[in-house]
Amino acid sequence: MVAASGNVQGTDISLHAARRNVYLLTAAQAVLGTMGPIVFSVGGVAGYQMLGADKSLATAPLTGFNIGVAFGAIFVAVLSRHLGRRMAFVIGALLGAGGGILAAYALYILDFWLFAVSLLVIGLSGGFTQKLRFAAADASPSFYKPRAISWILAGGMVSAVLGPQLVIQTRDMLAPIFFAGAFLAVIPLALLAILFLALLRLPDQRPAVTASATLPTRPLREIVMTQRFITGMVCGISTYALMTFMMTGAPIAMVVGCDFPQDMATLGIQWHVLAMFVPSFFTGMLVSRFGAERVVAAGLFILMACALVAHAGIALWNFWGALILLGLGWNFGFIGATAIVASSYRPHEADKVQGFHDIILFSAVALASFGSGKVLTAYGWDMLNAAVWPLTILCLFLLFALFLREKRRPA
Repeated sequence: MVAASGNVQGTDISLHAARRNVYLLTAAQAVLGTMGPIVFSVGGVAGYQMLGADKSLATAPLTGFNIGVAFGAIFVAVLSRHLGRRMAFVIGALLGAGGGILAAYALYILDFWLFAVSLLVIGLSGGFTQKLRFAAADASPSFYKPRAISWILAGGMVSAVLGPQLVIQTRDMLAPIFFAGAFLAVIPLALLAILFLALLRLPDQRPAVTASATLPTRPLREIVMTQRFITGMVCGISTYALMTFMMTGAPIAMVVGCDFPQDMATLGIQWHVLAMFVPSFFTGMLVSRFGAERVVAAGLFILMACALVAHAGIALWNFWGALILLGLGWNFGFIGATAIVASSYRPHEADKVQGFHDIILFSAVALASFGSGKVLTAYGWDMLNAAVWPLTILCLFLLFALFLREKRRPA
C-alpha cells in the first residue's frame, strides 16, 4: 500500500520497486551532489577576494558549509520521522536552491558573512543528500543493498565531473560579479532533483533489528572507551580532517599563491572528488579480503605520499597529483575506519554511537576547514602538507596497537 506522502507502508518491497527507487535516488544524488564540488571549487577563492587586508578568514564560508552538513544530517532525520523521507529530501533540495540564490546575492553586494551563511544553507542541503545512500539501502532487499549503494556512488562520480564543469561554464556568466553564475546554477539542479524525488516510493521505516536487539544495551561511555572504537574514530576523523584541511586550501594556494587560472584549480577539485568516489566500488571488497585495519593503513600511506608530492614543488602536476592521492587516501582511510567503528557496537546500539561519532567527526571537519585558511595565510602551502605527518603516524601507532591486542586475544 502506498501512502499519500509517497512512502510505502511497511518494509516489504519488491526488487522491481527497489530498482526504481535506486535509479531515482541515483539521479537525485548525481544532481544534488554537484553542489559540494561547486562550493569547494570557488568558495575559498571567492571568500578571499571579498576580504580586506586580513585574508586568514577566507575559508570561513567553507567552514559554514561543513557545519551545515552536520546539522543537515540531524534535520533530515527529524523531518523524515514527521513528514516522510520523500518530503524531507524535497525540502533539502529547496534549501540548496535557496542557498544558491543567497550566495549569488552575497557576491553581488560583496557581503562576506552573508556569503558564509549562504554556504551554510547549501551545506544543510548537503546533509540531506548524505542520507540518500541510506534511503537506497533501506528501500532494497538484503541481497540488493550492496548494488544499491554502488549505484548511489556512481551518482557521486557524475557529481564530481558535473560540478567543476558547471563552474567553468558559468563562473563569468554575470561578470564582473565573478562566481555568482556558478551559484545560480544550483537552482535548476535543485529543481531537477525535486522532479526525481517526487517519483519516489520509499518505506516509512527501516526494518526492525533482529536477534541482537535482545542483548543488553551497553552505556555509550562503555562503547566509546573501547580500544576498537577509539582507534576507528581517531583514524576516521584524522583522514577526513586532513582531506578537508588540504582540499580547502588547495584552490587558494593555486589561484592566489601560484597564479594558476581558476579553471586549473577547478579541474584539480574534479580529479580529487573522482578519486574520493571511484575506489568505493572495490574498497568494500578489499576490507572483506584484507581487513579494515590494513585498508586504513594503506590509506594513511597514500596520504603520506600525497604530502610528499605536494611538498616536492608547486607545478600543476604537484597540486593535481596531491589532490588525487588525497582523495584516494581519504577513501581507503575513512571507509576502513568506518568499518572498524561499525564493528565496535551491536546493531541496536547503532543510533546513539553513530550520533556521537558524527558530532565529533563534523566538528573536527569544520575546525579543519576554518584552520586551513588561517594556516595557509600565515605559513603557506607547505605547512598544510606538514600536518599530514603527525596525524598519520598517530593513526598507524593506534592501528598497530589494536593489531597486537587482537592477535593476543583467543579466537
